[in-house]
Amino acid sequence: MQNPKEKIANKLYTHYGKPLEKKHWGEYVAIGKNGKTVIAPTLTGAVKKAVAAIGAENFVFKVGDRFVATWL
Repeated sequence: MQNPKEKIANKLYTHYGKPLEKKHWGEYVAIGKNGKTVIAPTLTGAVKKAVAAIGAENFVFKVGDRFVATWL
């Protein structure tokens, strides 16, 4: 059974991350709960850009892989 954050993460990736797989495989995408995305070649870059552009409480994924991280 998924916890609430996992459910949100899966929905966000399916809707906003999956369409990026063809062009951005292996890069990182931060996705806000509002659907705003930030793409970067590194995890650190995605986090830094997302904090500046989207704010806190976002999810970051490696495009194409189902690794997920979140921060407050």
